[in-house]
Amino acid sequence: MQLRNIAIIAHVDHGKTTLVDAFLRQSGTFRSNQQVRDCVLDSGDLERERGITILAKCTSVQWKDIHVNIVDTPGHADFGGEVERILSMVDGVILLVDAAEGPLPQTKFVVGKALKLGLKPIVVINKVDRQDARPDEVLNEVFDLFVQLGANDEQLDFPTLYASGREGWAVRDLKDPHKDITPLLETIVEYVPEPQRQLDAPFSMLATTLEYDPFVGRILTGKIMAGTVTVNMPIHALSREGKVIETARISKIMAFHGLERVALQEAHAGDIVSIAGLTKATVADTLCAPDVMDPIASSPIDPPTLAMTFSINTSPFAGQDGTKVTSRMIWERLQREVEGNVALKVSRTESTDAFEVAGRGELQLGILIETMRREGFELSISRPRVLFKTDENGQKLEPFEEVVVDVDDEYAGVVVNKMSERKADMVDMQTSHGNKTRITFIAPSRGLIGYHSEFLTDTCGTGVMNRLFHSYGPYKGEIHSRRTGVLISLEQGKAVAYALFKIQERGTLFVSHNTPVYAGMIIGENAKAGDIGVNPIKGKQLTNMRAAGKDDNIILVPPRKMSLEEALSYINEDELVEVTPHNIRLRKIYLDENDRRKFERGRL
Repeated sequence: MQLRNIAIIAHVDHGKTTLVDAFLRQSGTFRSNQQVRDCVLDSGDLERERGITILAKCTSVQWKDIHVNIVDTPGHADFGGEVERILSMVDGVILLVDAAEGPLPQTKFVVGKALKLGLKPIVVINKVDRQDARPDEVLNEVFDLFVQLGANDEQLDFPTLYASGREGWAVRDLKDPHKDITPLLETIVEYVPEPQRQLDAPFSMLATTLEYDPFVGRILTGKIMAGTVTVNMPIHALSREGKVIETARISKIMAFHGLERVALQEAHAGDIVSIAGLTKATVADTLCAPDVMDPIASSPIDPPTLAMTFSINTSPFAGQDGTKVTSRMIWERLQREVEGNVALKVSRTESTDAFEVAGRGELQLGILIETMRREGFELSISRPRVLFKTDENGQKLEPFEEVVVDVDDEYAGVVVNKMSERKADMVDMQTSHGNKTRITFIAPSRGLIGYHSEFLTDTCGTGVMNRLFHSYGPYKGEIHSRRTGVLISLEQGKAVAYALFKIQERGTLFVSHNTPVYAGMIIGENAKAGDIGVNPIKGKQLTNMRAAGKDDNIILVPPRKMSLEEALSYINEDELVEVTPHNIRLRKIYLDENDRRKFERGRL
C-alpha cells in the first residue's frame, strides 16, 4: 500500500479544520447519512468555544489504494511549539491561505519552518467563494512570501489549487466545475513523496506529541524513521543528548484510521503511530531498539518570551469554589503540562507557594489557566511580563513582535498613534480592498500587553490584529501602562445597589448588585488617575423621619465583564487575577490598605 504523510498549515481561521472535514466526508470515513458535527477534529471544549485549533490532531483517509495520514496543526503563533514538532514527521504540507486576507504573520511563521525542513508546499487558496475574494493577488503575495523566506527553485515551483473547504471542492483552475476535492487528492499523490523507508535498520522513532490515557498510560505519537516495531518489543528512550531515560516493553501500538485509533500488532518505517508502555519518555525523545544509541536530531524550539507567576489563592474567598487549592497540586499539574507542551517552561520562585510559568504569549498561558480552572483549581495570576536577555556586550535586549493590523481607513490614524506610544515602529502601510488599510509594525512585546481590548475599542470592533515573534532587540525604554486608577473595595460582604449607584459616578463598575466582594478587591475602574477606596456594601440609612420627596431611582449601568485574557492584560504590577472554577476577580496583591500604602512608599 502506498503511503503519504502531510500536514495542513495556515494562519488561524483560514479553514484548516473545515478542509479536513471535507477529506473525511469524501473519502468514505463517514457514512453518507451519518450526522457529524463541523470541525470534528476540534474535539476540546475550549477549541470549539473559541473556534481555534490548540493541539495538533492526526487522522487519515483511504483514497483508492493510498493511505494518507493528515495532521491538522494549530494556526495561532502561541502554539507554534506544536507546529514545529509536527512538521518533522511529515513529507509534505498543504499551505492554506484565505482568498481575501492573504498571507498573515502566522502564515509566514509556519511557511518559514516548512521551507527550512526542505518540505515542498502545495498552495491552496481557500474561501474563493467569499464576496471579497482576490485569489490572483493573494497568489502573488504567497509567491513573494516564499521568495522573502529564501525558498529554493523547487519550492517556488509549487502547485496551486483554489478551494472552498466549507462547500467541499477544490480545482486547479477557477473555470473548472466545482465538484469535490479529488483534484487536491490527486495533487497530494503526485507531488508529496512517499516516506523514506529504512525497513532493514533497527527501530527508531521521534516522539512528537504526548497524551495520557487512564487505561494505557502515556501515549507517544510520532513517525517511525527506521525499522519495524511490534507489540511487547523491548525498547529504550534516549534524550536529545543521547542519555538513556528508561527501558520498557511496548504494550500497545495504534494507528490512525479516520477519527479512530486502531490497534496494530506491528508497524513499519514511514508510518505515523502511537505507542504505549513507557512511563518517563516525553516529547523530543527518541524511542528505539536497545542497540541504537544515537538520538534522532530534533529542531530546537523557539524560547518563551512571556512569563506569569502562578500562586495559591490567598483571598478571603479561597476554597469556596475549587477543590484543588494547594501549591503541591498546582506544581504537579504544571509538571504534567510541561511534559507534553515543550513551548512552556515552569520553575520555582523564592516563595514555596508561587511558580513562574513562561510561554509564547498571552493566549497560550490563558488557555492553560482556563483549562486548570475547569479542572477545579484556584489560582492567583500575576500580570504578564516579558523575558529580557543580555547580549555579549551586556546590553539589555527585549522581545519584539511583528504586528499586522487591518483597520477601516478612518481608524488608521488612532491606531498608528497608539502604537507609537507603545514604542512601535511602522514598517509598512498599504491600502487594501474595501476601504481598509493594512499596517505593519515592529513593536516591543511589553507595549502590546493589554492593548488588544483597547484596539478593539478604538476601531469599534472592526479591526483585526495579528502578532508574531520577530526577534530580540535593544531595550526601548519605559512604556507607560494603564493610565487610569481602580476602585478598591474597603469592606467585605455583598455589594449593594444603593452604594454602587453612588460609586458608578466615579468610573466603570466590574460588579453588580449582590456580588460578593472583599477588602482589597478591585470592583471598578476609576475614570481618573490614581486608586480610590470605596465601600460597596453600604446600604441606605433608615430613620423614622418622613422623606420630603421620593427616593432617587437607583439605575445601575451594566457592569463591565472581562474575559480571562482581558483581565490578565488589564492588571498592573501590584495587582493579581484571582481565578476559580466559577469566578474571575481582580484584586490588589496587598489586600490591607495600610500595607498598600507602605508598599507604595517602598517600605514593605
